[in-house]
Amino acid sequence: MAYFIDYHTHHVRCGHAVGELEEYVLRGIDIGLSELGLSDHMPLLHVDPETYYPEMAMPMSELPSYVAECLELREKYKGQIDLRVGLEGDYIEGWEKDIQHIVEAYPWDYVIGSVHFLGEWDISDHRQTHQWEGKDILAVYRQYYDAVQKAAKTGFYDIMGHVDVIKRFGYTPSPALESEVIAMEQATLHAILQAGVAMELNASGLTKVCEEMFPSQRILEEALRLGIPLTLGSDAHAPEKLSENLDVARRTLYDIGFRELATFKERKRRMIPLEL
Repeated sequence: MAYFIDYHTHHVRCGHAVGELEEYVLRGIDIGLSELGLSDHMPLLHVDPETYYPEMAMPMSELPSYVAECLELREKYKGQIDLRVGLEGDYIEGWEKDIQHIVEAYPWDYVIGSVHFLGEWDISDHRQTHQWEGKDILAVYRQYYDAVQKAAKTGFYDIMGHVDVIKRFGYTPSPALESEVIAMEQATLHAILQAGVAMELNASGLTKVCEEMFPSQRILEEALRLGIPLTLGSDAHAPEKLSENLDVARRTLYDIGFRELATFKERKRRMIPLEL
């Protein structure tokens, strides 16, 4: 039987997703997932959750119960689906010690390293697109990719998440500056390679303004050339969205030349065949 995975999911605790963890597990069983990664957002560290935009991430007080529930569900559904206990751990420059504490405090199977914040601006939040106004787009891209490179170098993460999510809302430098963007992408891939971490193909971009998966085919082709391992995630924020467009993602990777996918258990990577 084919071995299908989805390593990027969110549930009701984060505030901007719906569905209990068990609903995702049952949905995963129903659609034939072999392995399901539960990977909700790390609590906010660098902004006051009481005064910042609401519904951004689970409260810090919920983190222990999130992990406990994941572990309970892993045992409950053992033999029906392999559950992996994960976290999408934001990288925020200057808050490395706090991030490291969370990464080391729980028995994660894997941690996704994602950059959402540039300072207090969440570049992935549709409520904050006004922050692009008056900005030098290339300078924002430079700041973003610099943060991704620093994240990879920390050693905190097993997977780098949606590496070019900066394009999500369609803000891109002019075509005349493409060579500079490519240079940023190349530098970022080399940082990921040197760090020895995997990267995800996040299919959710197909339903966003950019209408392209994260990362682009150009980045994926270079990742293959460099030998960077890939894994898959739908970034589902509702149980019915679980595994959405991962058939497209698998086909894309296969057509580019990938033949394996990265999976994780207890922070150790294992490669499995890429099956369509």
